[in-house]
Order: sequence, then C-alpha cells, then structure tokens
Amino acid sequence: MIKIRLKRYGKKREVSYRIVAINSRVRRDGRPLEELGFYNPRTDETRLNVPAIVERLKQGAQPTETVRDILTKAQVFEQLKTA
Repeated sequence: MIKIRLKRYGKKREVSYRIVAINSRVRRDGRPLEELGFYNPRTDETRLNVPAIVERLKQGAQPTETVRDILTKAQVFEQLKTA
C-alpha cells in the first residue's frame, strides 16, 4: 500500500519534514517513490506539489493523520472533489 507520510530530516532539535509517497512497509527515512512537499513545524511553513498529491490520492494513496491535517489546512481535498 502506498502512503503519503512525513520523512524526517535536519539537525537535532531543528527538524523539518518532507512529504513523500512511499510504500507502507519501508522504514520512515527510506527511499520514497516521490517527494510531494515540505513541512517545517517550527515556522509552520508548508510547500506542496498539489497536482502530484491529487494524482497520488486518485491512485489510492492513504495519507497519515498528520499529513491529512496538513492537506486539510491547504484545502487539497476540495481540489480532489472538483477534479
């Protein structure tokens, strides 16, 4: 199963995340199928590749709870319904 989840990177206590599409059986920081965006919880900065995320969701990818919250704030699911 393909999941859309966070991949951790950065220094200790200065963490950032990449939003990636990855096989659910691969470790958290393993090789992703595709990088879909960026999330920095310290500054609450988010950059998303919305067309790629919508395409992955149409193919059946399941977002984790945290990624689902990020996508809801960015109103990605509304674009999925209209497309």
